[in-house]
Amino acid sequence: MGDGERASQVSVALARFFEGDVWHSFRRSPLAMASAVVAFICVFSAMFAGFVAPHNPTDLATLELGDALMPPAWLPEGRAKYLLGTDAQGRDILSALMYGTRISLMVGLAAVLVSVLVGVSLGLIAGFVGGRTDAFIMRVCDVMLSFPSILVALLVDGVGRALFPTAHDTLAFAVLIVAISLTGWVQYARTVRGSTLVERNKEYVQAARVIGVPSLRIMRKHVLPNALGPVTVLATIQVATAIIIEATLSFLGVGMPVTSPSLGTLIRVGNDFLLSGEWWITIFPGVVLVMIALSVNLLGDWLRDALNPRLR
Repeated sequence: MGDGERASQVSVALARFFEGDVWHSFRRSPLAMASAVVAFICVFSAMFAGFVAPHNPTDLATLELGDALMPPAWLPEGRAKYLLGTDAQGRDILSALMYGTRISLMVGLAAVLVSVLVGVSLGLIAGFVGGRTDAFIMRVCDVMLSFPSILVALLVDGVGRALFPTAHDTLAFAVLIVAISLTGWVQYARTVRGSTLVERNKEYVQAARVIGVPSLRIMRKHVLPNALGPVTVLATIQVATAIIIEATLSFLGVGMPVTSPSLGTLIRVGNDFLLSGEWWITIFPGVVLVMIALSVNLLGDWLRDALNPRLR
């Protein structure tokens, strides 16, 4: 397939999208458009923090202890150099928010991706194969649902740090993703299993079996595309949940280290100065966390309504 043919297919797909019901529903929903704008600003600022951030909070050579605990620029003692003030180490809060949001988004997206891969695979196998395989996978799901997700995340994260006490930031990042996704895959497995149970008895699946199409190909080519609709909506909403869980773990001191602070770490560090009057160190990270979670949840609600005409 040549580049010209690929470009033509992409243009046709885009044209169909902009003429479809989803885009029409998006344009008619001011709340969804506002949520998309907020989410885009947060994601853009996080992904390109190295270019748009006024300072680099991870570069210790640029920190000035004389500028520590400066209030936001609009307060009497504030300086225009630090729009949202500084923390106890002289780090610019605005720059720290951009870098911290990037870490929180990376953890949330990676945890949801792992949960989707595991949950969709197990749910597809359980619903299509059935029998003892289905019963075993569902019992594992029941066991995982009996434990609070935050408790499981704390346990896994604590065990990981006990086994690797001198772990660097990359390993801590991986342990955090495993801790969040260990319970996150259950909802995808149950959702895909329910859709697969419906799809496997339809005529097109029976016809594929009659002509000798392998079961793996049937699951991958025919059943899976028809079961991904609810997964897309669930994954969108679960991104916000994963970010909040990561912030909770970091606030409790078992998440990202201070050397690579996420939003939860920034809130925990700023909480020590809240009663002494330096409210901006913890309030601004909290506001950003709420904005991200709220915008993603609102987009997930809109996407659910847009993909299901009966909910409009």
